[in-house]
Amino acid sequence: MGVIISAIGQGIIWSLLGIGLYLSFRILNFPDMTVEGTFPLGAAVSVTLVTQGVNPVLAIIIAGIIGGVAGLITGLLYTKGQIPILLAGILTMTATYSINLRIMGQANKSLLGVKTLFNNQFVNWLPDNFPTIGVGIVIVIVIVASVAWFLQTELGQAFIATGDNQTMAWALGINSDAMVTLGLIISNALIALGGALVAQNNGFADVNMGIGIIVVALASIIIGEVVYTDKLTLTERLITVVIGSILYRFVLVAVLAFGFDANDLNLFSAVILGLALLLPKFRHSLNIAKLFPQKGAK
Repeated sequence: MGVIISAIGQGIIWSLLGIGLYLSFRILNFPDMTVEGTFPLGAAVSVTLVTQGVNPVLAIIIAGIIGGVAGLITGLLYTKGQIPILLAGILTMTATYSINLRIMGQANKSLLGVKTLFNNQFVNWLPDNFPTIGVGIVIVIVIVASVAWFLQTELGQAFIATGDNQTMAWALGINSDAMVTLGLIISNALIALGGALVAQNNGFADVNMGIGIIVVALASIIIGEVVYTDKLTLTERLITVVIGSILYRFVLVAVLAFGFDANDLNLFSAVILGLALLLPKFRHSLNIAKLFPQKGAK
């Protein structure tokens, strides 16, 4: 039971990574490799600040802001420097590796014996693993509500229109370059926020914790989309990312329960993502939709 509770908590706090990538990957249609740099960047900033005596909440907010700066750099490289999308992200991702080493002064840093957001006096009374769920739910609700509100504003609609068709957005008087940059700032701020939360929950930050992280984020998005195939609103889509993140953690727990080595998790993550991507094709080929008609379908 403890493993299941832990998986739920991990899925909730890791879902911020999926929500951040959803903005750039699904709405902007932007394959942003900066993710693998901003996730450990958020972790490095958060852990370093907390060990220096900074309030854990403030440390997470600062980590998110610095992650947004990384997104801004990628956006400027792409929109102003005319550097191809993938290369712009890779350049920022590569640079953040050295920056993370500078921030921490070493390859990894521990939070052993330091108060964090998950072991302070306000949540210490909760049973094991429940502080992760409690803190995670509060933060995820705030983030999902904020992102959903933003997407319904005039600025958010311009952001969505840019992702749908940049040329059409220009024709409508929308500065699509500014929208792309804004999207990357928000996306990477959320991803750095997720890195900061995960680091405080796990009790350490490591410069290599971003390797393969984009696959984890994509798995959350794709699994949520595979499970919920009905037409959903954007707000509901954001919620499915959270659910997808939790389900992904359950799959990893099952993999470990079968006795596989934890070092193979990246391999299994790629396999899980591949299967999730192939599932809609299998569903169509095997006519599963006809066997299990969706609600409201005739």
